[in-house]
Amino acid sequence: MVAVSHMLEPIFGNATVEKILLFLTRYESGYASGMAATFGVPVNGVQQQLRRLEEGGVVVSRLFGRVRLYQFNPVYPFLDELRALLEKAFQFLPPEELDRYYMGRTRPRKPGKAL
Repeated sequence: MVAVSHMLEPIFGNATVEKILLFLTRYESGYASGMAATFGVPVNGVQQQLRRLEEGGVVVSRLFGRVRLYQFNPVYPFLDELRALLEKAFQFLPPEELDRYYMGRTRPRKPGKAL
């Protein structure tokens, strides 16, 4: 398995936070088990970091049925700067990591749904 680069880990203090923020930058929203499956990491670690990010106001969540969906908090005061940093980080990710983690869908398409 190719590891996701940890270029932002020193800033965020945690590789899982880096993965979550890059994921949300690319896909706009996501749920903990989907993120964990994408990166092959334990879901409890992702949930813990999502809780921390939510407590800090960086992300917000809402329930859809039994699934908690996370996205960036639109009123986070540093959101534009954070997004700019994360978008810049994509320029430095190896192409195989971009393809593997950030260019695909996070869940299967509903049968019969138009492309």
